[in-house]
Amino acid sequence: MKFNYTLSLLGSALLLGSCAQSGTSNEVQTAAEPEWEVLFDGSSFDKWQLYNGGEVSDAWKIENGAMVFYPSEKSEGSGSQNIVTKDYFHSFELELEWKVAEGANSGVFYGIVEDKRLGEPYLTGPEIQVLDNERHPDAKNGETHQAGALYDMVAPSSAVSNPAGEWNSFTIRVDHFANSGHVIMNGEKVVKFPVHGTAWDEMV
Repeated sequence: MKFNYTLSLLGSALLLGSCAQSGTSNEVQTAAEPEWEVLFDGSSFDKWQLYNGGEVSDAWKIENGAMVFYPSEKSEGSGSQNIVTKDYFHSFELELEWKVAEGANSGVFYGIVEDKRLGEPYLTGPEIQVLDNERHPDAKNGETHQAGALYDMVAPSSAVSNPAGEWNSFTIRVDHFANSGHVIMNGEKVVKFPVHGTAWDEMV
């Protein structure tokens, strides 16, 4: 994730389906009852680390059961303050709630590659945009830069984000087996996209 200004995240969880692949074909089967894995329980950063390693910095707090990021002069220039899950996931469904301070710009990234030669995760993976659409100037650069967008590639079909200071919900699904992804924001599916192949390459 990338952050400017105050960002709060609440209740991150991934829906993980166990997958079995036949030894004689490429047929993939997904378990009928996948299980949820809680990534944030409201009390600790146990399943998170800084991008490229290290404990979550003191710029991050837990307040009222939510992760809250406080940018400061101290954190600027001291390396990436972005946080990533310690575990790796392939195909997933992620549920979370988020809200931002006025003028905030952030994002939820997937497909991150941790590499010391790359200082920020946004250099390595796609972003689902988190933004104060009313105040941040990036919102004026087109709908593919607004909250809920697959950043710079697919605009949300509806403007359903709540204003700064209010909670929004995301369900982000990435299915490499079905070559499909989507974003549900505040209960409405606003973005869908392929996740690999020719159509994906053309978007990138």
